[in-house]
Amino acid sequence: MGGTPRVTVLGGGFAGVECVHQLARRGHRVRLVEMRPRRTTDVHATDRLAEMVCSNSFRSDNPANAVGLLKREMEAVGSLVLTEARRAAVPAGDALAVDRAVFADAVTRRIESAAEVELVREEAVELPDPGEGWVVVATGPLTSPPLERAILAALGDRSLFFYDAVAPIVEAASLDRDALFAASRWGKGGGDDYLNVPLTRDQYERFVSDLLAGEKVPFHDFEKAVYFEGCLPIEAMAERGPETLRHGPMKPFGLRDPRTGREPYAVVQLRQDDLAKSHYNLVGFQTKLKVGEQRRIFRTLPGLANAEFVRYGLLHRNTFLNGPAHLDGLFRWRRDPRLFFAGQITGVEGYLESAATGLLVGVALAQLLEGREPLPVPPSTALGALARHVSEPREQAFLPMNVTFGMIDDSAVPPHRDRAVRRAEIARRAREAVTAWAAAALAPPGGRTPRALPPLPADP
Repeated sequence: MGGTPRVTVLGGGFAGVECVHQLARRGHRVRLVEMRPRRTTDVHATDRLAEMVCSNSFRSDNPANAVGLLKREMEAVGSLVLTEARRAAVPAGDALAVDRAVFADAVTRRIESAAEVELVREEAVELPDPGEGWVVVATGPLTSPPLERAILAALGDRSLFFYDAVAPIVEAASLDRDALFAASRWGKGGGDDYLNVPLTRDQYERFVSDLLAGEKVPFHDFEKAVYFEGCLPIEAMAERGPETLRHGPMKPFGLRDPRTGREPYAVVQLRQDDLAKSHYNLVGFQTKLKVGEQRRIFRTLPGLANAEFVRYGLLHRNTFLNGPAHLDGLFRWRRDPRLFFAGQITGVEGYLESAATGLLVGVALAQLLEGREPLPVPPSTALGALARHVSEPREQAFLPMNVTFGMIDDSAVPPHRDRAVRRAEIARRAREAVTAWAAAALAPPGGRTPRALPPLPADP
């Protein structure tokens, strides 16, 4: 295993570890550069790779859902992130949620134990010279300022950005269970996986009023509020109208309180955040309220009067590039194809979508290292839809997106009056297309096959 790695990956988040894994399992050497713990961010709490800093959920696991389809496609290619996510899963209805500490620790140990991987713990302040090999920038939305300046200087572009918010987590032991009821999220899933806080109309209206009046963390003079629609602060949603929250994260429809047999006027849902059931996440309650205001306002909710906060909600700045102006369908920089980008910095949004771009970059690089031109993933798949999103020019402004069925090329699928039937057919064809693509793209010279995931090394 001598010699210098021909691939350098900057960033040990979801995209970085997935890219490294796809290369290492095919026997290719790679250097992974991660700045933590030497330099941390406003939202990271550990030095673990693939640390989940926002929700602990990978969202829906239903294959009829676009994000559920993306999971199946990634698993067909041998995703490290999804393998460990399923091993660290906690009950979450039809969603895939994990114990974030167990998950990040397992991913870190896999990367550290791979003989093909050189893990370097230092901050990258400039782009490595692609002339020495391929470079993958997977530093995510929290790219450090020196490296961000170096990237922008290379691209000759201005940074695009939006603000992302994080939801609070509370101690399970501090909740008054008598005021709560257990039920699946709006009837989805097989069990009573969520704790529900029922609110009357008066309680809901007082809560919305408190949110609107609560003191928020101000923006700096040079900043402007540009939020990602899929992760709006709860108070920003409340500003859109008094009923907005009842049709969003506080939606009660289909949830009946077993003690009354009636549907509450609104609910707050708490999702298990660890395997020990000691922490619960306030679903959809990402916020930019000041810490004192979070304690005051959220403790007015039934059952949360004595809530102890493990983590408060916060707001942070996310950086992303104008992908269509710079990237091709393989996530390569058009001006120098030895430089790749992966993860949220490309303009995808979400843990899973970030990992998916890293997976695609890793597969493309493996083919290049084996002397082949990479096969693009078909646009009729969820994976291909992400590649097309960050690379195809458009008339409207480029903004980050989660994967949706609307992004998938469905031109070959016959029309059908029943949307569910048509989406099932889109998903079936997509999975077939990914299987065929993977068989061609992942077949290395000599008939060898990529290694399966080995057992985790024993705990020290």
